[in-house]
Amino acid sequence: MATRDVILDAAASVLRSRGLANATTKEIARAAGYSEATLYKHFRDKIELLVAVLHERGPQFIPMMQTLPERAGTGTVRGVLTELATVAIGFYRDNFPMFASIFADPAILNAHRDQLRAQNLGPHRANDGLVDYLRAEQRLGRVSPDADLQAVAGLLLGACFQLAFIGHFTDRRGDLESATAFVAQLRL
Repeated sequence: MATRDVILDAAASVLRSRGLANATTKEIARAAGYSEATLYKHFRDKIELLVAVLHERGPQFIPMMQTLPERAGTGTVRGVLTELATVAIGFYRDNFPMFASIFADPAILNAHRDQLRAQNLGPHRANDGLVDYLRAEQRLGRVSPDADLQAVAGLLLGACFQLAFIGHFTDRRGDLESATAFVAQLRL
């Protein structure tokens, strides 16, 4: 396994368990079995490492969102949205400690925003990708022409985020059965 991948795996584990504010690059390097200097050969700073973890170690959420519009006309709309909701819940659940840390410190939040902006990424891109998918399905006649696509995207992804939040608050983060039941009950 490449050094960068080992560092990303260690960072994902440390950041998810301790949050960004409570995890140090020294701790991440130690968990990876490398020095801090090795970590800094691959990542400019902890924020860049965080963005890489979210992008490359998220449970397929970001790659799915990037390719979602291309899936229009394949399978059923309900099937695609159910798969998306399942992946989104996992992504939000696994990364909630990092999200909380980012928003707890204005300097970290600003640095994170700047890095995401430079890469044309950010949480709003998830909604954009879902709207693009729904718009493509609308053109195919598989989504109502009068549907408010922004509202649908916000409601679906917002519900997934809230389920992950509640899971963390009630300390039921790993409760995949409740996530599966939630997705099955969605009227998509």
